[in-house]
Amino acid sequence: MDTESTYSGYSYHSGRSRGSHRHGERSRDRHKSRSKDSRSEKSVTINSAPAEPLLGDATVRGEQTQDDNWGETTTAVTGTSEHSLSQEDIVRITKDLEDSVGLDCRRYLTLTLAVILGLLVFLSPLAFMVLPHLLWPEKLQSCGTACEGLFISVAFKLLILLLAVWALFFRPPRASLPRIFVFRALLAVLVLLFVLSYWLFYGVRILDSQDEDYQGIVQYAVSLVDALLFIHYLGIVLLELRQLQPHYSVCVTRSTDGETKHYNLGQLSIQRAALAILERYYCDFAIHNPALLSASKSRAAKHLAGLKVYNVDGDFPAAPAEGPGNSTAAGVAHSQSRAMIAAAAHCRDSSHNELYYEEAEHERRVRKRRARLVVAVEEAFTHVKQMKEEEQKKVPGDVMDPREAAQAIFPSMARALQKYLRTTKQQHCHSMESIQHHLAFCISNNMSPKAFLESYLKPGPTLQYSRDHWLARQWTLVSEASVTSGLRDGTIFVLKCADFGLVVTVKKIPYIRMSEEYIDPKSHKFVLRLQSETSV
Repeated sequence: MDTESTYSGYSYHSGRSRGSHRHGERSRDRHKSRSKDSRSEKSVTINSAPAEPLLGDATVRGEQTQDDNWGETTTAVTGTSEHSLSQEDIVRITKDLEDSVGLDCRRYLTLTLAVILGLLVFLSPLAFMVLPHLLWPEKLQSCGTACEGLFISVAFKLLILLLAVWALFFRPPRASLPRIFVFRALLAVLVLLFVLSYWLFYGVRILDSQDEDYQGIVQYAVSLVDALLFIHYLGIVLLELRQLQPHYSVCVTRSTDGETKHYNLGQLSIQRAALAILERYYCDFAIHNPALLSASKSRAAKHLAGLKVYNVDGDFPAAPAEGPGNSTAAGVAHSQSRAMIAAAAHCRDSSHNELYYEEAEHERRVRKRRARLVVAVEEAFTHVKQMKEEEQKKVPGDVMDPREAAQAIFPSMARALQKYLRTTKQQHCHSMESIQHHLAFCISNNMSPKAFLESYLKPGPTLQYSRDHWLARQWTLVSEASVTSGLRDGTIFVLKCADFGLVVTVKKIPYIRMSEEYIDPKSHKFVLRLQSETSV
């Protein structure tokens, strides 16, 4: 039954209406000219390792592109397809290509500089010992037993330094950060200045004077190797040990569904803290499912769509022309907006009942389809056990492999699984091929039906699903402070992706004051006296 209420000369009609308004409003296209980031914010990007698919592609967001009817039938349709690109798409593709080329150039430039610096470091001690033999061999003194022992020391120290540098610096890159790593750049500059200082001293005091003491020259090369080992130890302290002790507690909240996790981090810069959070995000957060978020939006749109606004005094102009009447039209539109808000507030008391019954009905459907799915999977696995018992009696050449067994029993559970995934809005996360592969994996490892269903009954971490559904090539780090500055109490930054964002709030772990209270062991002693007579 329709309900009506009046406010400010207008009448509000809540419910379904088959008739249309006499003068319909004409829709006009509006140009989007908003700026994405304000001047007070600094936006930089964090890119993962190259040669990886995109997250937030059109195949992932919105409507799923894969066939949802794989549990019932499969139809192949042939024909022609037409693709169109707008000017905005062309600009976006061009920008992505330029960014990728710039990132590749920066990565190769950094690697080239690191290789040149490494060769300079490892060849300098050897050059210090070889150049005297090439330039003035007749003036050099003979190398005794102590000098030959220094050769062995230099060889082993250079080998240790080579392995240590390879283990600390030449590791596969986890991501491409927007700014340089300050401590690593500081160590590179320190090593360069240190080696150049040794070369300057070597050229002035040894090459110019053609020093004849070859043992002193070898000791000079040994001192350079020792200093480089100490610098490497400094690098371990700055790059690895400094961040181990937790100093901050960060709260990570996903902007769409509000899922929140808390982590403890050490003394890191903002960009390295963002990298650590993203690495933990893929393992701890459930996969982002935009289909679950569309239910509340559709409910609100459906509720507002049932509200009709009528003018009881006169008709509204359909499309006011430009001129003095625009202010009157704007006032009418503003009144309509206020009227719509008032009507929504009037119907607010009854909307919670609709939400309650919708959620109860959805939970009932989920439990019903889950029960059907569990029964279907248990029957399929029982059939697999029977097939295994029968195959043990056959010759080895006729034994069915796990892939064929999965394809044989999959149709018996496909329909129940498809309905359950549709009800829980997970149909775009699992394809038919991935389900069959997981089923074959469970059969080959002799896993139970419950183990097979665990991946579908509960949303798992992001890394559990196919890379086409979650892997992102680019994250955007938005921070008011410089991304190379360290974390501080109250720091807030955002990690944006195509579909959602991660809002990070930093809190400093408080200083804990602990005191000791001594309890004398003798204070716990007591004497128990028992009476020999009891009352009757």
